[in-house]
Amino acid sequence: QGCTQKYIVKNYFYYYLFKFSAALGEEIFYITFLPFTYWNIDHSVSRRMIIVWSIVMYIGQVSKDILKWPRPLSPPVVKLEMRTNAEYGMPSTHAMAATAISFSFFIATMNQYKYPLELGLMAAFVFSTLVCLSRLYTGMHTVLDVIGGALISAVLLVLLYPAWDTIDHLLLTSPFCPLFSIVVPLVLCYNYPKLDYYSPTRGDTTTILGAAAGATVGFWLNNQYSASAYTAKSVQPGFPLITSTMVFVLARFFVGILVVLLTRWVMKSVVLGMLGYRYKFPIRDLEARRRLEVEVPYKFVTYSSVGFTATVLVPLLHELLGLV
Repeated sequence: QGCTQKYIVKNYFYYYLFKFSAALGEEIFYITFLPFTYWNIDHSVSRRMIIVWSIVMYIGQVSKDILKWPRPLSPPVVKLEMRTNAEYGMPSTHAMAATAISFSFFIATMNQYKYPLELGLMAAFVFSTLVCLSRLYTGMHTVLDVIGGALISAVLLVLLYPAWDTIDHLLLTSPFCPLFSIVVPLVLCYNYPKLDYYSPTRGDTTTILGAAAGATVGFWLNNQYSASAYTAKSVQPGFPLITSTMVFVLARFFVGILVVLLTRWVMKSVVLGMLGYRYKFPIRDLEARRRLEVEVPYKFVTYSSVGFTATVLVPLLHELLGLV
């Protein structure tokens, strides 16, 4: 009800800045930035980001439904979002995701590419700070929620960093990787903490783990067949970046995103149609789609297909089109 509260925008700069910043912690950012990194920067950087992102987000989502700390009351707070209002507040998973992605990207690239470390650190700090502040501006979190989310993410990043090369090596070389990457996330999704009412946290967690599972299987398959990795050697700062290299970068991105979005639409329609036939409900029945036996397989299969497509099929298409 608080989300329907009327409000007047007095400063459109802050309004659009923080609405945009809030979107940097949502699916629209994940489905564009993470594949962009894989297609145009470096496979190893993308793999490490996805590993950290999926682990951090799972812990954050589960923590919300275990702690059950409420979001800020409205009124007095004016809430600018509706979808996530049904979730609990502590910790802020937007803050966790922004901290994990920005700083894991910085750490993964600082020893591989030549750029001022101060600039990279500042960019990671500004990115995560903007997302954190957006959660306060939109009325979705308290200061404690945001600080808690950022700190938890930072601690997890510190704990994961010494092991992420080992994890990455195992995910690329172990013959058990495909089975592990599918079974473990599915078990975690089906055994997600139960609430007394529906919350989108389980569906969002399934989306994240599904995308990570599909991408991980793709990483393993590419390594088995020695698929050529995209490198950033041609994307070093300089005038050529503004000309032919930029054309290739944009072409890879738009072709890839088109295929990824098409995959998501097709798989969502097919899986929901099959589940609707199995459990006898119309596809547009929102309540039926929220049931455990429907939501988990529908979102897991859809987004694991998206992850697999982004890491295997799109690079093959890029190669076919001469965009590598």
